[in-house]
Order: sequence, then C-alpha cells, then structure tokens
Amino acid sequence: MSDTKLERMRELIALLNRYGYEYYVLDKPTVADVEYDRLYDELVRLEKETGRVEPDSPTRRVGGEPLKEFEPHTHIVRLLSMDKAQSKQAVLEWAARARRLRAEAVNLGQALPELSFAVEHKFDGLTLCLTYSGGALVQAATRGNGTTGEAILPQARTIRSIPLSIPFKGTVEVHGECYMRLSVLEKYNKTASEPLKNARNAAAGALRNLDPQVTASRHLDAIFYDVNYIEGKEFASQGEMIAFLKENGFQVSDTILPAADENELLKRIDEIEESRGALDYLIDGAVIKITDYATRRALGNTEKFPRWAVAYKFEAEEVTTMLNAVTWEMGRTGKLTPLGHVDPVEIAGATVKKATLNNYTDIQRKRLRIGAKVWLRRSNEVIPEIMGRVDEYFEGEREIEKPEKCPCCGADLEERGAFLYCPNTYGCLDQIVMRVSHFAGRDAMDIDAFSEKTARQLCLALGIHEPADLYALTGAQLVSLERFGEKKAQKLLDEVEKSKHCRLSNFIFALGIPNVGAKTARDLAERYGSIEALIHADEISLLEMNDVGAVVAASIAGFFRDERNLGHTRRLLASGISPVWESSSSTGALSGQTVVVTGTLTKFTRAQIEELIRANGGKASSSVSAKTSFVLAGENAGSKLDKALKLGVKVVDEAEFEKIINQS
Repeated sequence: MSDTKLERMRELIALLNRYGYEYYVLDKPTVADVEYDRLYDELVRLEKETGRVEPDSPTRRVGGEPLKEFEPHTHIVRLLSMDKAQSKQAVLEWAARARRLRAEAVNLGQALPELSFAVEHKFDGLTLCLTYSGGALVQAATRGNGTTGEAILPQARTIRSIPLSIPFKGTVEVHGECYMRLSVLEKYNKTASEPLKNARNAAAGALRNLDPQVTASRHLDAIFYDVNYIEGKEFASQGEMIAFLKENGFQVSDTILPAADENELLKRIDEIEESRGALDYLIDGAVIKITDYATRRALGNTEKFPRWAVAYKFEAEEVTTMLNAVTWEMGRTGKLTPLGHVDPVEIAGATVKKATLNNYTDIQRKRLRIGAKVWLRRSNEVIPEIMGRVDEYFEGEREIEKPEKCPCCGADLEERGAFLYCPNTYGCLDQIVMRVSHFAGRDAMDIDAFSEKTARQLCLALGIHEPADLYALTGAQLVSLERFGEKKAQKLLDEVEKSKHCRLSNFIFALGIPNVGAKTARDLAERYGSIEALIHADEISLLEMNDVGAVVAASIAGFFRDERNLGHTRRLLASGISPVWESSSSTGALSGQTVVVTGTLTKFTRAQIEELIRANGGKASSSVSAKTSFVLAGENAGSKLDKALKLGVKVVDEAEFEKIINQS
C-alpha cells in the first residue's frame, strides 16, 4: 500500500470534512460544489485502489449494509429527563426553589455566584448521544431508558452535521437532538412514494431504521447542547461548555438567550414562542438552565431530573375530529372513567382514536354529545384530552348517557364527588382484573410477562379473586389454559416465585392503597422499615412525614383498618412474600454517614453505588461540605475531590469503600 496514496487520502478527508462543516454547520461554504465533487471522487477512487476506508471518511455518510438488529449501548453517564413546567407560574416556582437551594448551599459555606439563566429552544426530535475516543466517533446511541439505549453508529455517520472526528482526544460523550428540517421534509415528500407525516417521526424513524441508507436518504440534521461526560476536563459555565462544542465542530443552537433574573427569563420564553412559526425545524417549548456549573452541582438532581434546569412546554397542538362513542373504563379502585372514541386523527405524529373525558361533570361542562365535532389536544405524549365541542351542530347528535349500573357486574353505581364508583369491590370482575394486573406490574411485584390480558384469563378460567391466589397456582392449572404450554406455564410460576423476594417499597405499592404511588410507597418504606410497622401506623404518625397530607394519611390508615384489606395483606405474607428494606436510618457500616461519589467508577454504576450506600445505612449526597463523612473518588474525579482535599474530608477509592461496607 503506497504511503503517498494514504497521505493524499488523509489530506482529502481533512479538506472534505472541513468543507462539509462550513457548508452544513456554519452555512458558509468556501468551495464550489464542482470542486467538492472533484475532491470527493478522487477520495472514492483512492479508497477503491487501497481497499481502505478511514473511520472519518465522508464516504461513510452514504450508509452501509443494513443491520440485523440494534445492539444495546450503556451510556457513560445516565441521561436524565427534563422536568416540565406547564405554566409561567410553574417556571417562577422552579426559579424560587433554585434560589432557596442555592441560599442553603451558600449558608453551608459554598461560594456561589448569583443565579443567571440561559433560555434555549426545546427541539422536537429524537435524543442522540455520541461517544468520541482518541478524537474519533466510536459510538452513537438513542436515549433509551436513560441508562441504556440502542447503538446506531452507522445511522449517525450519515448525518452530515455530526463530526466524524474532533480535535479533543480524550473520551467525551455529547448529548443532543436529531431532527429533520421542515424544508427538507417538504422537498422529500414531493417525490416520496409514501409521504412522511411529520418531521419528528421522519427523524425518529430514519435514525432507528436498520438500514443506514434509509437514514442517509432523509438528510437529517443534529444539534448539540450538552457534554454528558468528559475525560480530564471540567467546565465552569454553560458558556465554556458551548465553546468546547463549537471548537470541536459540533452544531449548537443559535438561540441561547441570557436572562439575569425571572423577569428577563419570562421575556425570553415569549421571544422564543413568538418566533416559533418562522423556524425551519420543530420546537415544542423552551429549556431554561442555570449557567454556573458550581451552582448546578450544588443543586444536584432528583432521581429523574436535574434541579438546575426545567422545560417550559408551549401550548399543545389541537385538532378537531368527530366523537363517535363513549365507553366507561374501570379502575382498580372501582372508579369509572369515561373514554371518548373518535375518528382517527393525527396529532404530533401519533394517530389518535381515543381520548379521555375525565368524568361526567366534565362531559356536561364541555357540552359534548355523540356525533359532535370536538377539539382534541395531546400534551406531553400522554393520552389526548377532549377539550370541548366545535360550535357547530351535526344532524344525528345524541346525548351521552350517565350510567346507573356498572357495565361489568351490573351493580348500582355510587357518586363520590365528581366520579362514579362501582361499590361491588370484591365481586366485580373488572375491578379484580385491574387489581391483579396492578399487583404484578413493573413498579409493583414486577412479575415479568404478566399483562392485563393474562390477569383476565386467570380470573375467568381459574377463579383468581385476589393477588394472593397467584401464589397458589399450579402447573397443571396453567397448562390447561388456552395459549399456555408447559414452557409458558413454568415461566409464570418461576416469576411468581421470584416475586416473593421483593423490596418493601414495591410491596406497599402493589397493595394498591388509594392515593399511594411509587414515590410515596418508597417514602413509607424508608419511614417504617417493615410492613408490620406500616400496618400499625396511625394517622398522626403518618402526618409527620413530608409530602403526606391528611387525605393520604387517612387512605393509608383506613386501608389497614379494613378487615378485608388487612386479611388480604396477611394472606400475601403467609404465601411466602418477604418484603425487605434496608433503611438509611438502620444500623449498618455507613450508619449516620454522608457519602459523596465523584469520578468514574470501574466496578459499580452510579445508581448501584448510591443504593449500596443507602443499604448500609448511609446517605448519598451530591455536594461536598464539612459535614461530608467521606468522598468515594473514581477515575478523573474533579472539583468535588479538590474541595474534599481542601476541607480535609476523607477520600477513599473503590477498594477501600468495599472494605468499609464489608467490615460489619
């Protein structure tokens, strides 16, 4: 292989990538198309002659052979979701919380600047995470569940605004959005055999297509707004981070508006919303971020969201359609909820056939009738809501009747406030099915492959009346059922058996206590530590907890005072279920200690290490202070390690941490 040819190939790749960056990212081409094509053709010829294609060659952007399937990819650092604010008041409340948390950090000795904000576009596309190592693009992935996404490197390489190589040589993970420009969508649809419905679905469908050539044909774009992880480097501000992205050839938003206070912040939101219609891409809101990184670290994150950022959602898209029917859907508590069935209609990329109606009072207030044209709104990708009727009468309209009998069991319905309830709690099949299905759900007992359909089949065929009956099932019973072979039956029995060893929080949630969601269930587990303690808790004790008010306290205490509920709980425990909870207040190797984790760990994920800290009686904190017991420092630890050393806080590595938790 000729060294001269390889040198020329590298020269051509550098030139063509620079020209591509100027054209696709900067929108400032410095070379004529004919000259670009001549150099590109020369590179193609040399690659054929040498049989070699470099990783950052622009010829890779046309797309290679189709993939058989997507491989999972674990992000270096978990990608958090963004908390949402549905109103200007909610934005102000978020800012007030941020100011309060900052003040608390300052009182604890942290030197933090006054709050300042940046407001930018909330792109309506598909989240994209890129990994570079040694200056080369080595992986690309979708967001997935935040921890693990789908590896889509061949697809990402086809996007011309994504650099195939960058000057920075360390490992770095950047976070952005893949989207399709509206002008590109319009041009594509002029010649497409099957026109694309909207830009968001066009981008998501192309990026997640197993054939990279399909991705290339959509001419997607990508914009980047965050460095999720970087090796050996830290940023002091969002401005520094954005500058880094620019220096390394990433396309960043041209709309990042500064705001010194809340008044400016609201003005910036209005500016973005007013200019929304003139953009060549879709946005569905504005993202507000605190710019100072030290403040971000001090504010930290919840389990799902960073406390230093919030997304303001613009008014959801609305369409009109015809209301054809209303059915009444049963919940596990016996509450009946009306569901509207409408002519299929497209909203924000989804075909909608059903929409919620809340309750009968809501139906009357909105003057809804069967056969009427209605306004439909879909917000935050949840089930759409019927907002009201169009002021136009259609022949054949008829009233929506308020049911008097339960559509499942025929019992007389009861009105409780604005809602209708079936009082036949233990005799109504639909209620039993919903309770059993809830009990087996992912956030509850997590019985794999157990659906509402399975619950109904077991209730009808085997007389299942309560979740405790699941633990008395036999293989002979299951294999006698339709669609249940020996393999499927054994899998279900194994999953039911496995569920006996569960976390207390999951068991509490599985019980279906009214007004108790997954978070409250975890809080209760943390507060009481065992199911017996919770069973005997009174309302006064419950009201001492944060976020538990009079209604929730009454629901919990009342649930266990009910003889049927208590008996049901006892039967579950007698079947072998043994819920456990390692409370942070219990004794353990880290009892009473506050631990801060920083840097990249080799043996544990961040979630695993924080769970270990809690399981051993400690508290996992996101910021270092004089009250920190010790800092667990992994590779490339940054400012938290520096602060720990400055304050004289003990620092340990993973090996020493394991010794600490194993000593008791």
